[in-house]
Amino acid sequence: MSILVVGSVAFDTLKTAYGEREKILGGSATYFSLAASYFTKVRVVAVVGEDFTGEHENVMKARGIDTTGIERAKGKTFHWGGEYGENLNEAKTNFTDLNVFQNFSPRIPQQYADTTFLFLANIDPALQLQVRRQMPNVKMVGGDTMNLWINISRPQLTETLKEVDILLINDGEAKLLAGDSSLPRAARKVLQMGPRALVIKHGEYGATIFFRDGGLHPFRAPALPIDEVQDPTGAGDSFAGGFMGYIASQGKLDRSVLTKAMFYGGVMGSFAVERFGTERLQNLTTEEIDSRFELFRSLTHLE
Repeated sequence: MSILVVGSVAFDTLKTAYGEREKILGGSATYFSLAASYFTKVRVVAVVGEDFTGEHENVMKARGIDTTGIERAKGKTFHWGGEYGENLNEAKTNFTDLNVFQNFSPRIPQQYADTTFLFLANIDPALQLQVRRQMPNVKMVGGDTMNLWINISRPQLTETLKEVDILLINDGEAKLLAGDSSLPRAARKVLQMGPRALVIKHGEYGATIFFRDGGLHPFRAPALPIDEVQDPTGAGDSFAGGFMGYIASQGKLDRSVLTKAMFYGGVMGSFAVERFGTERLQNLTTEEIDSRFELFRSLTHLE
């Protein structure tokens, strides 16, 4: 089955304890699509500038990702710069140059109309809702958001959440969105806003999925201890790609699929942080993914 991701394709300038990189390929849609491509057919809708070359695009094409939906605009590609200190769960932003992304208005190519799954990556919730309404026949919709949109676009975000089946956010965002410092209470309040399931990411401590159905108990998946986290950028988007990609690869949607998807999300997120940018996600093998999944399974005795 196919999955469409709508989000940012960008350049990142980074500094971590392992070195510095300037204008490497990044963006939420890039990380998501690369991670998801190991499980299912992926399509991308985004906007890039004149500095986005064929070499950059070939990173996605090499993984079989359909880039027809990437719009070329006059100007420069979205460029973010940041650095990580001891707290690898939080980056210090040095600059954010939106460039062509500032006027991004997603247009869904006609050939994408048969898409089965949709993921609304971290963009303005008004744009997320615009995309959702262009894709009324998808089987399932996943979504992401961040503190910025929770603070400045809450009314639009509230409308968008009514159209999202599974929301993926971190624990701080969940508490902010719900206005509650208790994570279980915050989860219940977010689920009342519309999503059928809520995945809360805990960074290096794993992730928990909560269900709106009161008969389904939350499920916690651990994170795999990584010896060297060279670059945490894109870990959450890679988690989402693995999570949604695995779901899209299955012929059914039930608790067992969602549970396994949590582990595959963790697998792809753990690979992403081992190298700068998307480097590690570009050349994985099925054997590597399966082997790491088994490591996650052994941590929890998942049958």
